[in-house]
Amino acid sequence: MSESTTNDPTTGESTARQRGSDGEKWLSGFVSLIGLWIAVSPFVYGPAASMLWNNLLVGGGIFLLAGYNYYRLANGYATSTGVMSLVALLALWIFVSQWALGGEFAMSGLEAASTGLIWSNILSGLVAAGLSAYIAYTGGREVPRGTAAQT
Repeated sequence: MSESTTNDPTTGESTARQRGSDGEKWLSGFVSLIGLWIAVSPFVYGPAASMLWNNLLVGGGIFLLAGYNYYRLANGYATSTGVMSLVALLALWIFVSQWALGGEFAMSGLEAASTGLIWSNILSGLVAAGLSAYIAYTGGREVPRGTAAQT
């Protein structure tokens, strides 16, 4: 866990405060690698016009945003719940896009994606969405909810 120190105003002593955890940090790194895989997977399975740009842009976004959260946690800052929530939504889009973009009614005339690419996107999207939602949830629990009013 990364720590930050603060001074207690009543006693003047330094105390260590925990920010994030090593588990959150490594999960963010793993989600970032999943985003990189999503971005390059059309080239591994053979580029399909219907999925190429979707995978490049959304996978690159997941890679950069989850990498940013990894950087924050590695340097002692708290988890960015907004960033990880956006990553969860992008990962859900990768999951849903198999039917939105790959269907005959959505993009007629484009070559269909291979079965391997479709299953890769489905599994990668579900895993990345689940992990990033978990990271956002656990990061949001560490945020102080308020202080008592002193009169």
